Amino acid sequence: AASGVDTTALIVGDYSNANDGLVSKDAESIADLEGETVHLVELSVSHYLLVRALNTVGLEERDISVVNISDADLVSAFQTDDVRHVATWNPLLAEVEAYPGATKLFDSSQIPGHIKDLTLVNTETLEDNPKLGKALVGAWYETMSILASDSEEGQEARAFLGELSGTDQAGYEAQLAGMKMFWEPQMSVDFINSEEAREAMDSVRQFSFDKGLLGQGAMSPDFVGIEFPDGSIMGDSGNVKLRFNDSYMEMAADGEI
Repeated sequence: AASGVDTTALIVGDYSNANDGLVSKDAESIADLEGETVHLVELSVSHYLLVRALNTVGLEERDISVVNISDADLVSAFQTDDVRHVATWNPLLAEVEAYPGATKLFDSSQIPGHIKDLTLVNTETLEDNPKLGKALVGAWYETMSILASDSEEGQEARAFLGELSGTDQAGYEAQLAGMKMFWEPQMSVDFINSEEAREAMDSVRQFSFDKGLLGQGAMSPDFVGIEFPDGSIMGDSGNVKLRFNDSYMEMAADGEI
């Protein structure tokens, strides 16, 4: 959306509900991080989570130092004396949490709805090919019903996805436990129409603007317009580039897909 492509959020799949966190070897509170260095993948959801965590105690990012590190190196770096505080996501989060004496200072369950998984499509492509929207949404919730089940098929699916995620069935199920999963389409519809979702998007766009993620021409967070299912727009109504369209999820909820 920030690159100028009109984009539609077709599916709201879930949000992180403890799968992302801030862990320290020796700090006992977020306030203790003032003047400290935190390692994370810069401009990622971990960076966003850190900023939100700092805000809860009246701190800003300028009150600490942020060092960029790849997710591939983060766990091993945390074993060294030089890296004392990290922000990351599962399964890496579980590994750094297991470090002797480590404390989780903050996690995404404290900012529900902010770190979301969305299925995005080009708006023009969707308008020209509504069957694409129906196919994607139908396949998604059919898969969700399998993943959520305790059937043999469900267990096999979770084991397969665990392997693809670099873990196993137990590890994947632990990650699912750290998510607020919208297993059914009505759950997705209810969330994206909530005030909670609107407040979360406002927070995310503020962060995106602060970090220059809305593009060089952005003079304020309002530069990119965000349209919600009820037709209301946050930001510039003349430059809407992200649209939350719940019509296909509604069709799935009504059994029409």
